[in-house]
Amino acid sequence: MIDFKNKKILITGATGGIGGSLVKKFISLNGNVLGTGTKVEKLNLLQKQNPSIKTHKFDISNHSKIEEFIETVSNELGGLDILINNAGVNVDNLSLRMKDEEWKKVIDINLTSTFLLSKYAIKKMLKNKFGRIVNITSIVAHSGNLGQSNYSASKAGIIGMSKSLAIEYAKKNITINCVSPGFIISEMTENLPDKVKEYLTSRIPMARLGNGEDVSNCAAFLSSDSSSYVTGETIHVNGGMYMA
Repeated sequence: MIDFKNKKILITGATGGIGGSLVKKFISLNGNVLGTGTKVEKLNLLQKQNPSIKTHKFDISNHSKIEEFIETVSNELGGLDILINNAGVNVDNLSLRMKDEEWKKVIDINLTSTFLLSKYAIKKMLKNKFGRIVNITSIVAHSGNLGQSNYSASKAGIIGMSKSLAIEYAKKNITINCVSPGFIISEMTENLPDKVKEYLTSRIPMARLGNGEDVSNCAAFLSSDSSSYVTGETIHVNGGMYMA
């Protein structure tokens, strides 16, 4: 059985649907978890739902503060063993209508912030001679999607970056892997018209949307000793909608 006792875990984007499932999963497996987000009211709710969690309001787009943030997290947790890079944004538009700032915002937050968080987390992990990084990407990194050239590029970039980091730190007992979700039940999908939901499920061989636990189960595996010989890989969680 997976057990994260004495493991110090940072989860970004902890207040969203997948983020909340990640928090719940790692706490249930005895992890010492710190979750981040940008909205105080959502962090307070997260704390209420998970009394053992530590929370920290932080905007990962503030690149100049990320090194200091990782230092703060490490001090609060007493170290840093596992980083789950889940935070991200999407600003959708057709390519010819996409403004430069729409492209840049998504790349800066999804890709550059993930790189910087990983970079400074790895510095801590090297001292421990142990580390696990799991980056949450997306099915569109592999398939592309209408109006999401920026988002698709950012998530595909994370996968390429993760492979390179995995090679660099494989001998240091630090693994870097990705989980690539398909359509996952969220507040957004719950509000979709029935016809749209039917269309989405018709494209999925398992004929259902995924849920946050489907993603968090894979993230937990990749963070555990059970995956100690797995690095640079991407696990697809999409009900068969995309097969690598």
